[in-house]
Parts: sequence; C-alpha cells; structure tokens
Amino acid sequence: MSKPTAHGYWVNENAVTIQAPAPVSLVHQQRIWALGASLQQRSGITEIVPGMNNLTVQFDEQLVNGASLIDELLTGWECIQVTGQAGRLIEIPVRYGGEHGPDLAEIAAHTGLTPQEVVRLHSDAEYTVFFIGFQPGFAYLGGMPEKLTTPRRASPRQAVPAGAVAIGGAQTGVYPKTSPGGWQILGHTDVVLFDPDREEPSLWMPGDRVKFVITEVSYA
Repeated sequence: MSKPTAHGYWVNENAVTIQAPAPVSLVHQQRIWALGASLQQRSGITEIVPGMNNLTVQFDEQLVNGASLIDELLTGWECIQVTGQAGRLIEIPVRYGGEHGPDLAEIAAHTGLTPQEVVRLHSDAEYTVFFIGFQPGFAYLGGMPEKLTTPRRASPRQAVPAGAVAIGGAQTGVYPKTSPGGWQILGHTDVVLFDPDREEPSLWMPGDRVKFVITEVSYA
C-alpha cells in the first residue's frame, strides 16, 4: 500500500492550495512552513498563507502558471528539507477552574479524568503554534494530550471573554478578544495576545512553543 501524500487544487483563478495528508502533525506543519518560506522571494507570488495541514499560495496570473505551481508544490512537499529548528518558548500564566474555567468539570466528566488531572495534563504539555487564524492572534496549538480531547459545546456561547483558555476537539487555544465561541473553557490568562500597536502585533508566530503555567486553581 502506497503512503498517503499531499494533493493540490485550485482555490480561484489566482490561488492554489496544497493539502497535506492526514493526520495533522508537527512534521507536516514544518514541511508547510518550509514550503512557504521557499516561495518568499519568488516573483509573481503575492501572498503565502500557511493553514492547518495546508498551504495556500496566491499569485499574479500574468507571471505565474497555477497548474505548474501546484506541480512545483507537490514536488517540494516530497523533497523539501526541514530543519526542525524550535521557535521561541512562550509561557502563558493561567488561572484554572472556578469562574475562570467554567467548563473544567465538563471536560473532566467527558474524559473520565478528575479536574486535577485535566489541569495537570494541560499545563504539563508543551505545545507548538501550528498556525494563526479565526481571529488575529488566535493560535491553533498542536501537542495537546489525546486524553484531553473534548467536543465543542453543543450550544456555542455568544461571548467568550478575551483570554479564555479552551479546548475544542483535539486542540487547545486562547481567545485573543471577546467573541462568540464553542470551545470548552478551562481557564483564563491576562496576557494580551494581539495588540496592533506593538511592533509585532501577534504574541506568537507559527513554530513557537507554548507552556501554560498555573497561577491559580479552583475546583469549586
């Protein structure tokens, strides 16, 4: 049986996407970042958008042939050299449970763990920023322990507060600003994740490593 490989497709007349094979992994994301980086100085490329297990490339159709670009990306997927260089380590202080983590008990009930075990597993892990999306500064983090996988809420909240630390399926993340959302909230941080007035508005970038640091826990 041949191993799964990437495939490419048109998004519109001036954009194509290469989709990595499932499952999502850090190795796949590193290939996507490397492919994107290899196109940075390419004439006719107008935007490079790394996503979750995919890479979208926009181009000037007068300068770049889209079909040839898809072929180039697929060849690059098989051949690209990945350095594996680790990004910055960013520590996020978190108050877990209680009013700050209203879904902690629900996560524990679903996973069969105690609330204490949920907090320990979540804070012991080291995560990697796979990509930024949904909101400016919202990082989709890979590396959450499988035991913590919890479905999104059946009824999303109309307003999830900025700084909410939450779990959605097999991933965890932090809401940069107040917005509707269906992820299960287990904690809160006061760290500002996105500030347009900063030199680098987003606190983190793809490839950065993340640790959640317990500052307070309530199991009430």
